[in-house]
Amino acid sequence: MTTHGGFEPVFCTIVPPHVLDKLARHEDPALSGPARETLERDAYERTHRRLTTVIGAPTVAAPAESDKPKRTIYDAKHKQDLPGKKVRSEGSEPGKDATVNRAYAGLGATFELYLNAFNRHSIDGQGLPLDATVHYDVKYDNAFWNGEQMVFGDGDGELFLDFTIPVDVIGHELTHGVTQYTANLTYFGQPGALNESISDVFGSLIKQYTLGQTAADADWLIGAGLLAPRVSGVALRSMKAPGTAYDDDALGKDPQPATMDDFVNTGRDNGGVHINSGIPNHAFYLVADALGGHAWEKAGQVWYDVLTGGELKKDALFKDFATLTVTAAKARFGDGGEELQAVQKAWEQVGVPTS
Repeated sequence: MTTHGGFEPVFCTIVPPHVLDKLARHEDPALSGPARETLERDAYERTHRRLTTVIGAPTVAAPAESDKPKRTIYDAKHKQDLPGKKVRSEGSEPGKDATVNRAYAGLGATFELYLNAFNRHSIDGQGLPLDATVHYDVKYDNAFWNGEQMVFGDGDGELFLDFTIPVDVIGHELTHGVTQYTANLTYFGQPGALNESISDVFGSLIKQYTLGQTAADADWLIGAGLLAPRVSGVALRSMKAPGTAYDDDALGKDPQPATMDDFVNTGRDNGGVHINSGIPNHAFYLVADALGGHAWEKAGQVWYDVLTGGELKKDALFKDFATLTVTAAKARFGDGGEELQAVQKAWEQVGVPTS
């Protein structure tokens, strides 16, 4: 396990604050009410996460078999107390609650991708048990990793559906845990956008691995199936075409740039971490698309090598990450291969230097 001087007090949600901020100002209380309550709850959980980091989270013993997941699903029963009532544990049969079953399967899918593709034993590399709480709060429009466990809202039913529906959302949030235990990227500005992008990358890979998809088969969408039918959009983000995931009267237009030419300078959303992540996201897509096949085998391996290699600093900028991917591609696949060329060309296309 690689760490850099202790864990950052990061609280990570799948729905960006700028989306909820816009919804909170909507004239329809059916839309603004859940958004405001979600923002208030997120603020509380963010503060709690900081306090937990200061005080120290309880130590959790690794299971005896670290090559097997140890999943526990809890039901908050629409309250805010975590973790809630235990409703499913490792090895138990599926129950009648589809949300519980999806959360259980998503935790398992994430564990399997990291183990089988990268020989990583759970998100900490040492067999950390995977806990998740479903049915959190009432009409809660988010899912988050709080440094210790996953939490899923049911959505408001108007704009957002159940947050366990997209497996890539589950993989995205758990990957924040992987980053927490490895490069521990600062959650602000470009390092924060890299943090978000890495979660999108591996969230997408988890979905592709689960579905047996090649890079050409994949939709490269984050959160497909999460938006309610009334929303004009297909997902929260698109790695293939950043800025095109949604264009909706209530949600607004997807603000993600695909290249540095459109980099967004903002103090909101921790310096635009959910916005500018579109740039490294698109670079990864371009690498995977150029190489073809299963994206976790080459492009994913290069990204994983950088994340866990110990050279990626907490305050890394896009150019730092890009340079390390070039080094990683050379180390793993050699100087003259298509892998190195694909990596270099992708970063050039999005306007990030690699030297």
